[in-house]
Amino acid sequence: METADRIQAGAFVAPAEQSFRRAQWRMLLAAMFCYFFFYTGRQTFGFAIPGIQEEFGLSKTALGWASTCLLWCYAIGQAINGNLGDKFGGRRVMTAGAVLSCAANWVVSFAVGFKSLAIPWGINGYFQALGWAPGSRLLSNWWGAGERGKVYGFYVFAAGCASVLSFVTSIVVVNILQLDWRWIFRLPVLLMLLGGITFYLIVRERPEELGFRSPDTGVARREDADHATAVETDAEESSWSRYQAVLRNPRLIIAGLSIGFQNAARYGLIVWVPVHFLGKNWKTAETLIDPAWISVALPVGMAFGALSNGWISDRLFGSSRSKAIMLYMVLGAMASMVMYQLPTGMGAIVALFLAGFFVYGPASSFWALCPDLVGAKRAGTATGILNFFSYLLAGLGEPLIGRILDQSGNTSLVFPIVAASCIISAVIAAFIRR
Repeated sequence: METADRIQAGAFVAPAEQSFRRAQWRMLLAAMFCYFFFYTGRQTFGFAIPGIQEEFGLSKTALGWASTCLLWCYAIGQAINGNLGDKFGGRRVMTAGAVLSCAANWVVSFAVGFKSLAIPWGINGYFQALGWAPGSRLLSNWWGAGERGKVYGFYVFAAGCASVLSFVTSIVVVNILQLDWRWIFRLPVLLMLLGGITFYLIVRERPEELGFRSPDTGVARREDADHATAVETDAEESSWSRYQAVLRNPRLIIAGLSIGFQNAARYGLIVWVPVHFLGKNWKTAETLIDPAWISVALPVGMAFGALSNGWISDRLFGSSRSKAIMLYMVLGAMASMVMYQLPTGMGAIVALFLAGFFVYGPASSFWALCPDLVGAKRAGTATGILNFFSYLLAGLGEPLIGRILDQSGNTSLVFPIVAASCIISAVIAAFIRR
């Protein structure tokens, strides 16, 4: 009776109410919808390279440096923008990322040479970094600790599907519409603009804005929480204080090293598998699958892997993220070694799907660790720092892989390299205690 009176009086309603549940799912689906289009703003560059080379006469090395501009600006942006999400709210920051990245892509489309291509592409990397961590912060406001694995699984699943979408839209522009490379930076990103505007109109930053109580973040209950740094903070906490609290958490730094090797394995597959499958031996392989679709099998496997790993960390391991991470990393190493042994063909395509499934799967558990370890109100900053480590080590790994493949002339060596990265990530993850 008392609860009913409080509801009628306009007080907060319990999170278990059905209306709150609907609101939770609305926020999650809106964030997924927005991020589903984000990769149209940064994973389309490879499809534009042939046209850019033909028009400007640039080498692949020069274009590789242009791509590096985006990668490193994205890493730096992650370290900065996660904190902006905590300070200004995920709703505003993520929307700004979609709008500004769309504009930057259009600027890139009017490039007349290397500098006018690389500089705005790097700036676009920073704008792209306005999306992931602030969106994660918003989700951590709406979902409690016991469901974060599932929630981040869905969120990372949207990111995996975004890779597929960026591939398909680029193929439509170049192969079906027969437009030149500039339109790759103009048409697909309009979907990102639509996603950002829709996200802003639908979501609210925290449950209190709709009259609900915030769910239990679970920080105080976690054995691995550093209570000096994982306490919930007030809205007036300074940016410097948030960074200090996050960087003082040793378990988050360990997670950063682990995700760094996981992401190095991921980019080892994304960047070098097409080189392997489209090499000189492909034409003699007995397969009914067009080589172009190999690029699709990988992100599809990654998307479903992320969806499953988050669920497993919640249901099988009681929200112990490190166990789910270690399991998938070991299985990813095994799948990669199977790829190394198989000839190029139908069996290898299945193994590649499984490699993507297990290698990228732990991403959802890594992101769920951020609010687990430092609290929901510092989740954006923590996610940004974790993603900085992620792209820092991935960027360092790419030249190493390229050099090994150049010296050996054997592109299949990418798979044992990926397997080694997976094992290192699993060993480091063992030190993330719960």
